[in-house]
Amino acid sequence: MPGLEYFPKTEAAPASSSRVAESSHLESQETLNGGPSRPDVYYNPRLDPKNYLEGPLSVNAATRLRQMLARPGIVVAPGICDGISARCAIEAGFDCMYQSGAATTASRLGQPDLAIATLNDFVGAAQMVCSINPSVPVIADADTGFGGPANVARTVRQYISAGVAGMHIEDQVQTKRCGHLMGKQVVSREEFLTRIRAAVIARDSIPGGSDFVVIGRTDSAQVLGMEEAITRLKLAADAGADVCFIEGVKTAELLRSTVAALAPKPVLVNVISGGLTPSFTYPEAEKLGAKIIIFSLVSCVAMVHSVRAAMQSLKKTGTDFSSAKGMDPKSFFEVMGLNEVIELDAKAGGSAFAVV
Repeated sequence: MPGLEYFPKTEAAPASSSRVAESSHLESQETLNGGPSRPDVYYNPRLDPKNYLEGPLSVNAATRLRQMLARPGIVVAPGICDGISARCAIEAGFDCMYQSGAATTASRLGQPDLAIATLNDFVGAAQMVCSINPSVPVIADADTGFGGPANVARTVRQYISAGVAGMHIEDQVQTKRCGHLMGKQVVSREEFLTRIRAAVIARDSIPGGSDFVVIGRTDSAQVLGMEEAITRLKLAADAGADVCFIEGVKTAELLRSTVAALAPKPVLVNVISGGLTPSFTYPEAEKLGAKIIIFSLVSCVAMVHSVRAAMQSLKKTGTDFSSAKGMDPKSFFEVMGLNEVIELDAKAGGSAFAVV
């Protein structure tokens, strides 16, 4: 299987002498390429961040995300829940988006984030969102990977096929819940690392190579404490996670110390208004050392407020005139890409949309 030469078989415990011997070739290769010399640490020289420091931003979303991670500046990814929110994020000038699992579950199923959505729900949403502008990286929630190692690998392959640039996979039990709800349960360290290894192996097995970004997420801080959460993320990084995501960081100082403990791995912070994490602005998060900040529910919460108000207004007044705020159908469709469709049709020699 391509790529496996970069992935030594390791456990959470220190490497045994036999594993050191088995991975001596890997160790020497890493040393030659300036990577880690420890045999129990994953290293793929092709994916070294230094390879993404120079040159124009790629049109390939995964490669572009790696370039953004390797270069200065925080990556800001607003949470999107459907095509409308994705269009609005792009229109606002965001150069990365986040497909929240909670938002996807809410928008596609009208259900809470309690492990109700399936892989097919997530992939279907991703295919649509990534097709709007394939060069804009989309980071997608992958929950627990939807099963064992084979399921995790399948998730990675389907996300890559859908055009997703990176995904995070967590250590909650299969019947997971939103990371900002109480009562969470997590799996053992080794089961978490098995998920990370499966994701990395699947990514590295893509023919021709893939720049897909694997993000390790732990929800253990609220269950087992910050020390355990940091340990799990260090182990996930050693197993090949490109980015570390600690859910529910409750203070600025904890975020700062987490970044320091995990350096040089990039750290992702998730901000949800009213959630466990303070409402950091992205400049504040950048000063604290975070490399990615996601605002998971920014679109769907705003949508609930707006749609609620519009429905209540319609019920009360009998018309949607006030809630439309002057936006006629053509103006609405222009936000959805009407002009691009008209231009394409005309370039192809069509005349179906000469007048709209």
